[in-house]
Amino acid sequence: MSEGATILVVDDDPSIVELLRDFLEYEQFHVITAYDADGAWAALEQNAVHCIVLDIMMPGQNGFELCRRIRAESSVPILFLSARSDDVDKIRGLTLGGDDYIVKTASPGEIIARIKAVLRRSAAQRQSEGRSLDFGRIRLNLSAREVFVDGKNVSLTPREYELLRLFAEHPRHVFTYEQLLDKFWDGVGDKHTIRVHLGRLRDKIEADPNRPQYLVNVWGVGYRFEGG
Repeated sequence: MSEGATILVVDDDPSIVELLRDFLEYEQFHVITAYDADGAWAALEQNAVHCIVLDIMMPGQNGFELCRRIRAESSVPILFLSARSDDVDKIRGLTLGGDDYIVKTASPGEIIARIKAVLRRSAAQRQSEGRSLDFGRIRLNLSAREVFVDGKNVSLTPREYELLRLFAEHPRHVFTYEQLLDKFWDGVGDKHTIRVHLGRLRDKIEADPNRPQYLVNVWGVGYRFEGG
């Protein structure tokens, strides 16, 4: 989905809001605007929104806090738009559930391209939501984002679920450390970051986490999902 999608732009700077509105409407998007968290929340309650472009530093509730509130109820794609380019904010935004992080020095054309990319990923995910993946002891219900191990529903964090889903949708495909960092941590982190998350995931899905049958380490390269 791209043309005709509804984009909510949230920023306390009217000039940025109007600039993005002009470019988005030129690309045939429907645009809703808000200048603070309260206005954004009201817009979400009244409209079906397909993507949110969200400023971080706003008076009152900031963008991080609003993102956390939205993620408690919705998986709508969120792109953070910030004047700050440091990795700390970027990591925090993505960890809270943001789908992308854009620095305000980016051109309007780049912002539009990133919005379209997120919308494409979101559409592809919706198309696959009716499926389930069954690997004997482990079953993923994609529509409900549920994971069952030996018939019991296992609680995973959003990051753990997305990691498992990626592996389960590509059995025996080796994902390198670099690929996993780029996809889930925007390239920020190291092998230890991945090992910690994969270790927690193994604790929840493997019969013996010390002898994994599903999430197998490919020494020095990355991991693959055996699906056996």
